[in-house]
Amino acid sequence: MAVNKLYPDASAALAGLLHDGMTIMSGGFGLCGIPAALIAAIRDSGVKDLTVISNNAGIDDAGLGLLLATRQIRRMISSYVGENATFARQYLAGELEIEFNPQGTLAERIRAGGAGIPAFFTATGAGTDIAKGKPTQEFDGRTYVMERGLTADLAIIHAWKADPEGNLIYRKTARNFNPIMATAGRTTVVEVEAMVPPGGIDPDHIITPGIFVDRIVPLAEVEKRIEQRTIRKR
Repeated sequence: MAVNKLYPDASAALAGLLHDGMTIMSGGFGLCGIPAALIAAIRDSGVKDLTVISNNAGIDDAGLGLLLATRQIRRMISSYVGENATFARQYLAGELEIEFNPQGTLAERIRAGGAGIPAFFTATGAGTDIAKGKPTQEFDGRTYVMERGLTADLAIIHAWKADPEGNLIYRKTARNFNPIMATAGRTTVVEVEAMVPPGGIDPDHIITPGIFVDRIVPLAEVEKRIEQRTIRKR
């Protein structure tokens, strides 16, 4: 029996999945490849006390910055958050919890969670504040830090193309954290720029197999904002 994964909009795709206190993975890097429509729908739902796993927190008026503005996020597990003034204010005021990660460590924690690996050792962060309170082990004369794999109640991601089965292709650098998060969410919802019919994606070009995707939201339009616009002087 075929399963219909297509939903008319982001709110419909998230129906029945959101609850206070849940953990959400959100794809993207800066504003590149972020699930903007799904983030907006989460904001509109009013769900709160969220733990959000994401490389960064967007900017003040876009991406996860929308959820910070409404104080729906209680805790962030992130790498780079330097572009968001709201984030900084809430953190310095003790209103937002942060678990900082080296960027590669964060990516591997997500990949490990999706692969069913509960923990791994890395040399990154050994001897620094990153390692405080974590088990360490020496291998071949070098100290390594144990890091836990990450999973989430929900992963929200953005892809370029999808077929009705949920097979996905990402476009260039918008690929970033999206594929690994697709594997690490107990439920994965994807917003896509273009839908193709079954068989419309060459199997050799599929990046995320549809087995990892539960719900699909085709986007009518996509606003692709530039986080740091720089231009060359003429």
